Amino acid sequence: MRGALGGPRVLLRRLREVMAEPVSAQERLDKIVVLIAANMVAEVCSVYVLRVDGTLELYATEGLKREAVHQTVLRQDEGLVGLVASEANPINLSEAQTHPAFSFRPETGEEIYLSFLGVPILRSGNTLGVLVVQNRARRTYSEEEEEALQTTAMVLAEMIASGELLAMAKPGAEPAIRPRLHLSGIALADGIALGHVVLHEPRVLVKNVIADDVPKEIKRLDEAITTLRSDLDLMLERGEVADGGEHREVLEAYRMFAHDQGWLHRLREAVMTGLTAEAGVERVQSDTRARMLRVTDPYLRERLHDLEDLGNRLMRQLMGQDHAPPREQLPDNAILVARSMGPAALLDYDRRKLRGLILEEGGPTSHVAIVARALGIAAVGEIANVTGLVEAGVPIIVDGVTGDVHVRPPADIESAYGERVKLRAKRQAQYRELRDKPCVTKDGQTITLMINAGLLVDLPHIADTGAAGIGLFRTELQFMIATAMPRISEQLSLYRSVLDAAGDRPVTFRTLDIGGDKVLPYMRQEEEENPALGWRAIRLGLDRPGLMRSQVRALLQAAAGRELKIMFPMIAAVAEFDEAKTLVERELTHLRRHRHKLPDRVEVGAMVEVPSLLFQLDELLARADFLSVGSNDLVQFLYAADRGNRRVADRFDAISAPVLRALKQIIDKAGAAGKPVTLCGELASKPIGALALVALGYRAMSLTPSALGAVKALLLDLDVKKAQALLLPLIEKPIAGASIREQLVAFADAEGLQL
Repeated sequence: MRGALGGPRVLLRRLREVMAEPVSAQERLDKIVVLIAANMVAEVCSVYVLRVDGTLELYATEGLKREAVHQTVLRQDEGLVGLVASEANPINLSEAQTHPAFSFRPETGEEIYLSFLGVPILRSGNTLGVLVVQNRARRTYSEEEEEALQTTAMVLAEMIASGELLAMAKPGAEPAIRPRLHLSGIALADGIALGHVVLHEPRVLVKNVIADDVPKEIKRLDEAITTLRSDLDLMLERGEVADGGEHREVLEAYRMFAHDQGWLHRLREAVMTGLTAEAGVERVQSDTRARMLRVTDPYLRERLHDLEDLGNRLMRQLMGQDHAPPREQLPDNAILVARSMGPAALLDYDRRKLRGLILEEGGPTSHVAIVARALGIAAVGEIANVTGLVEAGVPIIVDGVTGDVHVRPPADIESAYGERVKLRAKRQAQYRELRDKPCVTKDGQTITLMINAGLLVDLPHIADTGAAGIGLFRTELQFMIATAMPRISEQLSLYRSVLDAAGDRPVTFRTLDIGGDKVLPYMRQEEEENPALGWRAIRLGLDRPGLMRSQVRALLQAAAGRELKIMFPMIAAVAEFDEAKTLVERELTHLRRHRHKLPDRVEVGAMVEVPSLLFQLDELLARADFLSVGSNDLVQFLYAADRGNRRVADRFDAISAPVLRALKQIIDKAGAAGKPVTLCGELASKPIGALALVALGYRAMSLTPSALGAVKALLLDLDVKKAQALLLPLIEKPIAGASIREQLVAFADAEGLQL
């Protein structure tokens, strides 16, 4: 380093000595800026700390006016210091005053200094402050000097993160290491949870930052990289699934990064500055996280995530830690926080202690969201960098109704949510009292309410809710949480358990709805531009008849001596239904030939979720024993709006004239043909949606278990004839600009119905 007195290693050694001295935090900071200025032959060295109010406060300086300390405060959009903080990138200028972001603060006396080098103080990708050096003469600081300053910033990051500076701060202006945060995402699973953070993949905390023996640390790093590569090779050779649920393609990407010379060079460079091996990895990781937060391209973000995951594995390797967190240590009222998760990983946790789930990624239709709803866990997704913003054990609130997350909530927020939890519990108690009461409306209409299910954990909900049966059993969930294709015997065991739990109540099994966004880790993924419209559900089943036949055979054997209802998903043409029905008949023939006991009765139906079926209903009803309406897909296909895309998912309303007309057409034609119809989508799980459906003529619905109580309570108080008198004219001749939803809400208010 040009002009440096001893270089970065000497500086780090002296910093370690200062950190060990029994002095106040302010004295320690004052000594640190003097050391840095002397080491870099800089006339100014200043430390700015990010506060909870989002501003940057000057905490220590060597060279600027001392009276400016704790008096100079900058916004994050103010000056070069603010620019370093907001972009989390170094700024190196030989003539700072000519930069458009330069801001003059007269109380500091810095107008005489031309050259400027500022680096962000980062920890876990989050900016905690800014470290600056300045000189009067025009000079461009070398790459070595910039690297040394970034390394030194790591020591300051640990000092800030330790909470040592909190005693120096005024109330409301504390360092932003434990800020109260209000984060907004999208609701994945209904419910409200108050608890404490449990990180699904805990960050490795580096306690020893400064190296005693740099060559020894380089050797440790090289050995850890060699072991990491060997472990990845072994996983690929054995075809194992990694702890995080990564399948082969992810492991291949990891192996590629593990051999990337650029990444390895950055790691070694960081350690060469005088850091321990793990601190060097953390330094590179922090830079990666900071970049990741500012990258919008989804492919690049995923690659940066892969690189971060690999770095975490390397740090655990260096520190001798397991890759997976100990599940048995889960505290009471745990709120799980993760970047992403597979459904199997969520099921590994103790349901009795788990209250909520927060994800950086994952929408309402993701696999883990489906499982969270089945478990009754409040869940929120698409919270950017939440794993970097929270720490294990901090208090947190998850609002699975609105999609809000409150980190370290103030007392008034916590109290308000506590009251909401009590109110929800009171309502649930009221709903439980209705469990055994027949679902008959005020004017005598009987409504059949069933539940949607897909896992063994769902089965107790039949008795808990008093449901009339299972209107939709998603058979693909068993395949999604497995690490290998379930054998026929495993499928048979599950289906038999479901029928046993249901007793004399009906169960409708939907054949595999995989493909599209439901990718199985052990099946080769086909790249498709529009996976929702691609090779999935019945299309995949008919093209892979062996897969479908094994499932149908397991269903038929499980239902021996009982009634069985089988439903095919995503039928787009009557010919597909004919082909699938023929496959069932062939399996029945096979079982008869081998003298297996058969079901007493087999009914075969179709999901109506592809709009083309609306124009083939007469032909379909002549062949099918029953129909089930999948409102989720039907609505998204009608409006060509991906329900997993936040920009368009709420652009169209499911309670609108086009959707309601389509739903009425289905129920009317089925009624004329004498065939039963059940609606299984999310529309039925909302009281206002159930109100609209009953007014259209639907008398059987299958809902999310947690929604059944609220829907039943509304229906018991509903006068169907009044609802029909309001709704039917609205969908026949909708008034321009008028919202059917708003008029239904007004009707419910007037009738005293709880939505």
